[in-house]
Amino acid sequence: MRAMTTPSDRSPAPARRDAEATRTAILKAARFLLARHAHADITLKAVADRAGVSPPLILKYFGNKDALFARVMSFDTDADDLLEAPLEDLGRHMVRHVLSSQRERGADPLLRIAFAPLHGDHGDVLRANFRAQVTERLATRLTGPDTGLRAELAVAALVGLGVMYGIARGPHLRGTDADEIADRYGPAVQAQLTPGGPPPR
Repeated sequence: MRAMTTPSDRSPAPARRDAEATRTAILKAARFLLARHAHADITLKAVADRAGVSPPLILKYFGNKDALFARVMSFDTDADDLLEAPLEDLGRHMVRHVLSSQRERGADPLLRIAFAPLHGDHGDVLRANFRAQVTERLATRLTGPDTGLRAELAVAALVGLGVMYGIARGPHLRGTDADEIADRYGPAVQAQLTPGGPPPR
């Protein structure tokens, strides 16, 4: 006789996966809107419509609009991926990561900072997070003089790349293989990370 399966026997993994997919969709929608509209003009309904969920579901996962956008204004997770390479290869990796994020996810890991002026007091939060979680974190990995300046110059090159690709939509940049762009542009970024060091591999 076949054993009866009780609810407690069933794996909750699919539900967890669905919940994580929903959270991801909500965050992606909020990031998309934050890059195009002032924080004050973005409603939970607009986020919900873009994410394909209901506004009450956003409240269930994030509590309120401020809590949702506090997550969106954090660069921690993006910085983890952006900086995940040995220092000697980091310039090329970061260029490749910016391009692959734009092409594969339609989202740039850094470009939200370009829209900080749209967001009033919330823009100050965005700037503070960006400095602490991206440029200052990168600076701690560098050695030698002027680590803070060099980190900011390296990140500036990446933000410029993101602007040209995602906002100006430069046709030559968008039509060129990401590895070729990384080979050409990565050394310019790497020069700030390891000045005077051997060329990147």
